[in-house]
Amino acid sequence: MRTPFRFLALARARTAALFVAALALAPGCAKEPDLVVYCALDQIFAEDLVREFEQRTGLVVRAEFDVEAAKTVGLVARLREERNRPRCDVFWNNEIAHTVALAKDGLLAPYASPSASDIPAAFRDASNLWTGFAARARVLIVNTEQVDPSTLHGLADLVDPKWKGKTCMARPLTGTTLTHATALYASKGVEATEGWLDELAAGGVNFVQSNGQVMRMVREGSMAFGLTDTDDYWVAKQAGFPVAQVVPDQRDAAHQDAPGTFLIPNTICLLKNAPRPDAGRRFIDFVLSREVEAKLAAADGAQIPLRAGVPKPEHVLDIERLTLIPVDWNLVGEQISARMEQLKGRFLQ
Repeated sequence: MRTPFRFLALARARTAALFVAALALAPGCAKEPDLVVYCALDQIFAEDLVREFEQRTGLVVRAEFDVEAAKTVGLVARLREERNRPRCDVFWNNEIAHTVALAKDGLLAPYASPSASDIPAAFRDASNLWTGFAARARVLIVNTEQVDPSTLHGLADLVDPKWKGKTCMARPLTGTTLTHATALYASKGVEATEGWLDELAAGGVNFVQSNGQVMRMVREGSMAFGLTDTDDYWVAKQAGFPVAQVVPDQRDAAHQDAPGTFLIPNTICLLKNAPRPDAGRRFIDFVLSREVEAKLAAADGAQIPLRAGVPKPEHVLDIERLTLIPVDWNLVGEQISARMEQLKGRFLQ
């Protein structure tokens, strides 16, 4: 026999179900998105562009962002978990190596965006699985109250004995720092890269959680200088902190053999079996436009246009004037997952 309490519980459950159904049908409730984008670029830099795309197209976009400490890696893990039933249509990555790895693992669909026709071939996949745009450079951020920037030239300065204990970089476990380390493994080999990491540790370099933490420690003076990205430097500079940037290892009359700096573009790609591929292609066309690359250059992130002639503020680096470290992105993409596990053993012990 059903007790009055069970009748009451069933009645409440039915009422709750009807209420939820009514909410779903009510005018003004959030509608199902026309497009889902996973975005590893900082939300503060990307969100306005997503909203602009919505206004232009009338499409509703659900953008899901990563957190600073797990940059890129968290979203990539989700894409892999969802590969058999994708939720996401477009992945906007703030770096490139994990995007290449996704392509090699068969998670991406080809799309040759007309907006990408003038992006240099070095930053486009040969099979149109991904496209690079709007890059950052790896630079030294310097506290000018502690160091004269003109006395610094490159990454070797991080281990100068006179600065022992006063320099820093992010642990190479996520984001651009992991990509940078993996590129060094790919280009210089295991012995040379392991030797460099050993030298950094022995030289008193402080390994911290993120590029953002590097920026904050330098701007506030607890560190003299550190290795970070151009966007982090410019955020500190714009906020009025006493900082300067040094683009490392550029060739000049005194440094003819300098290897150059490391440039890391954003990338964008369409997911294989994306639920909403047409909307995804429209979004990719929008993001890869010269107009958006110019807006990313003018924003606080100071992203570096990959194309000649894209308008940019004077403080944004000019790709045509930089000495860049050459990178085989396919090799980096092949290695990055294994290098991440290897580096966890070094930095998380």
